[in-house]
Amino acid sequence: MNMARKKLIKEALAFGFRAALGIIFISPLILGVLFSLQSELELGTYPLKLFTDHPTLQNYQQVFQKVPMFTYLKNTGIVCLICILAQIIISCLTAYGFVFFRFPGKNLLFTLVLMTTMIPGEVVVITNYMTIQKLDLINTYAGLVLPSLTSGTSIFLMRQYFLTLPKDFRDAARLDGCGDLGFLFHIVFPLSIPTISSLAIYQFVLIYNQFFWPLLVTNTDRMRTIQIGISLLVTGDIVNYGHILAGAVIAILPSALIYIIGQDYMIKGMTAGGVKG
Repeated sequence: MNMARKKLIKEALAFGFRAALGIIFISPLILGVLFSLQSELELGTYPLKLFTDHPTLQNYQQVFQKVPMFTYLKNTGIVCLICILAQIIISCLTAYGFVFFRFPGKNLLFTLVLMTTMIPGEVVVITNYMTIQKLDLINTYAGLVLPSLTSGTSIFLMRQYFLTLPKDFRDAARLDGCGDLGFLFHIVFPLSIPTISSLAIYQFVLIYNQFFWPLLVTNTDRMRTIQIGISLLVTGDIVNYGHILAGAVIAILPSALIYIIGQDYMIKGMTAGGVKG
């Protein structure tokens, strides 16, 4: 009984520590939600009250009236979906070639792919913008998604996982008459679900939070993304903090929910390529 009690106390303390640490990490979001439920008059008082006696959704209603939030969210969702699908397909096909094919210059080509991960995005943003402008893709979904259709990080992540797959799988599939595409789509893809899920979540958070590139290639509400839309709430000399907080909460919730739901897959995927089989 003493051992069981000690174990129970230890588990309770560990749970309490993790819960407290989690609350500390998400405290900015909690504070944003609490303050966004207050009126502008309450937000202008000193000292600020953490909890209000009269919570209201007026700030959220006014945000949707002030800017087309649904349009921004729709554009962001379309951009994320196209980019994530392209990243998964291109990175899986490229990684499969690096792992299962032999061809001259393979190591050099993979080194060049890794070198792209060391180049900051800001270095090529002017070149990308000039290319998009010459192609007349300003204010289009194509202009928004083209620079994010593939990345060296995605290729590296999928290659590291494919290296853990036994080569006997491919030999057995070829003996059964299965070609490379059949082996990739029917065997490798199902085995790679945790890694692909982690890649999708990582890219979603990255693309969802983009600000500078959408700001360059869009200039109408019809094509703006959520991050640009939130910045439009800060206009003029009078700053409405209630609107800004409500807009920030609306923008943060989708990425936070996606990360919370898929964090187990993300951890499994990031560690799957750590051991070569």
